[in-house]
Amino acid sequence: MFNDNGSFLLALFEFFLFFAWFMCLFWVLSDIFRSRDLGGLGKTLWVIFVIVIPWLGILIYLIVRGHGMQERQLEQAKEAQAAQAEYIKSVAGPSSGDASSQIEKAKGLLDSGAITQAEFDQIKSKALAA
Repeated sequence: MFNDNGSFLLALFEFFLFFAWFMCLFWVLSDIFRSRDLGGLGKTLWVIFVIVIPWLGILIYLIVRGHGMQERQLEQAKEAQAAQAEYIKSVAGPSSGDASSQIEKAKGLLDSGAITQAEFDQIKSKALAA
């Protein structure tokens, strides 16, 4: 398959260049679609330019729009973190460690007859002590 070490090294270098181009392509394409200041036509033209003229397209994109790539990536990360925090709050509901919510739950159990007054007083004193 390989005649000498030179052809192996050349094939290895070609593979490295292909892999590097592929990674840069995904990086640039994700930034193009993440960008809110580009319209549909602008995104389409950039995608076509990056795919049709691969290395030159990526280099020109980095020169023209590279200054805002990190800002767009940080903005997306902040939005994802805020969405995750909102989801966790919605799933967790009110804090079970809150003394007033524990007393309120115990009062509901007392009113329904599930616990006695002595048990309610015990739960209330534990909640207030914590």
